[in-house]
Amino acid sequence: MVITLDPADAYLIGVISDTHGHLPSGVAKAFQKVDLIIHAGDIGDETVLAKLEKIAPVLAVRGNMDYGNWASQLATTEILQIGPVALAVTHIAGRLNEDPQKAGFKAVISGHTHRPDVYKKNGITFINPGSASYPKFGQPGSAAVIHIKGADLSVEFIRLKG
Repeated sequence: MVITLDPADAYLIGVISDTHGHLPSGVAKAFQKVDLIIHAGDIGDETVLAKLEKIAPVLAVRGNMDYGNWASQLATTEILQIGPVALAVTHIAGRLNEDPQKAGFKAVISGHTHRPDVYKKNGITFINPGSASYPKFGQPGSAAVIHIKGADLSVEFIRLKG
């Protein structure tokens, strides 16, 4: 899938995962100013993508719980270039086919664990927004916004309600 963003000095990227067919009402407000929404898999139903597309352009990958004709059209990994920042998107980070460092990725975005997390390993930022709809381990529903300015990247987690 090719998504082209207008050239800018800074970008806001909404990141969501593990919706499993339900999009919390707080997502529209959380993502109202984003340039792009990334869904890192386990979408659950194509209507989730349609609702997200009303907010901003969407790039989505297929998760291990996504089935059907609509899901089979999604890639399991997408590579995205936003300005000088290269991002890899996959549902399960450990299944990425490329070495992120050798490929020159600034970040790897994934889901699957239902836990929000951000950490650096070998200079690569790994981002998991947690689960928007079915959090585990006492966590609230969550999503993330990635702030990209030039080659710099920072992550903000958003607590979602219903």
